[in-house]
Amino acid sequence: MDVDSRLLRSFAAVAEEGNLTRAAERLYVSQPALTKQIKQLEQLLGVRLFTRSRAGMALTGPGRALAARTPDVLAAVDTAVRETRSAGRAEARVLRVGFLASAANEATQDIVADFGRRRPGLRVELRQAAWSNPTAGLADGEVDAALLRLPFPGQDTYRVEVLLTEERVAVLPSTHALAGRARLDFRELWDEPFIAAPPTTGPFCDYWLAVEARPADRPVKIGAVTDQPDEWLSAIANGYGVALAPASAARFYARPGVSYVPVDGVAPTSVGVAWAPADDENPVVRDFVRSCLRAVGEGPAGPTGSPTTGP
Repeated sequence: MDVDSRLLRSFAAVAEEGNLTRAAERLYVSQPALTKQIKQLEQLLGVRLFTRSRAGMALTGPGRALAARTPDVLAAVDTAVRETRSAGRAEARVLRVGFLASAANEATQDIVADFGRRRPGLRVELRQAAWSNPTAGLADGEVDAALLRLPFPGQDTYRVEVLLTEERVAVLPSTHALAGRARLDFRELWDEPFIAAPPTTGPFCDYWLAVEARPADRPVKIGAVTDQPDEWLSAIANGYGVALAPASAARFYARPGVSYVPVDGVAPTSVGVAWAPADDENPVVRDFVRSCLRAVGEGPAGPTGSPTTGP
């Protein structure tokens, strides 16, 4: 009998969360899709894994037996996949780095150049991810490191070094009544429809909607959902809603029909370099982290320095 590791991963999330909604957010999938996966696993094993009630999902006896083994199984699979992919990239002399939107802004080119000096003959392959993949391939082992907007889902399970911090700004259609303002308060946007990242990204989506800066009686109105910067810009320019973005977006994503306005009442955003704890002793990944810190003025000048590896 072959059991797909994807089904085991879904089972583990539900077992740990005890709730389908929270587990679906954690996995970046819809709740109906997750329910279908659990039923598929139960049919495959021929046992009932959960008892369902309004209080949540409780493990049955067979469910507890599977839950006891699943973490080790998944850890072994993840390690095998990561090491295999990493070995393939090492053989090809490539360091694969995932990123979202503008990566580390203007520092990105300096990072790549510094790494090239540390590791002559080794090429950095930058791979842009959609917003529906907020770890930019890090969670799947598709990349060795990633330049990510913080916070991102599962951040506490990775090593992260903060590289830069900047203000968030409001992004408005140029025809909007507030577009000509020098500055505005986030409260002025509470009743506006927002352009959102896919809801399956959970905390990542909520952060860019500034859910934490709203009162409970003023929930977010969603005007459109987009997964790429170009779609996002088009939705704003066409008047489907407003958005929040890093201040640097005004430089990297300037276009007719879209205005960027500084906004008070929301916390700033940061960019960090992230990598898996399993790569703490990987000398190539460590050198890339050093290059990141060097490029933003935080790291040692030479390749002998050691990055901080705290979460």
